[in-house]
Amino acid sequence: MKVCLVGSSGGHLTHLYMLKPFLENKDRFWVTFDKEDARSLLKGEKVYSCYYPTNRNVKNLLKNTAVAWKVLRKERPDLIISSGAAVAVPFFYLGKLLGAKLIYIEVFDRIDKPTMTGKMVYPVTDQFVVEWEEMKKVYPKAINLGSIF
Repeated sequence: MKVCLVGSSGGHLTHLYMLKPFLENKDRFWVTFDKEDARSLLKGEKVYSCYYPTNRNVKNLLKNTAVAWKVLRKERPDLIISSGAAVAVPFFYLGKLLGAKLIYIEVFDRIDKPTMTGKMVYPVTDQFVVEWEEMKKVYPKAINLGSIF
């Protein structure tokens, strides 16, 4: 199984990195910002860079859509996992078109209100994960797996 992990650097990337025990024996690659924290955390991993800032930035959304198209066609992941932020959107929609399964993990600090990225990818996810029971009122088809932290 080939897994694509896509997310902003900082907290979103740290959130995804917490899945490392699950990822140990998987063919995987990462898509994130080319920033010091990401370079340090993902040293030795296969990483593709994307453009930032992403939130409410149409120019970088278009650039990241091109990155997503190129990377997804080259790598052909079976599974795409993200916890946000906006860079996940083009990867999820194009990944869905290319037949990948999609898992989105809503961030831990959202207890009763959705993120913009969560709202955008919710319609196309195969599995939407929340970490608080209250979030199932916001995302009815979600599953609550509790805290990743």
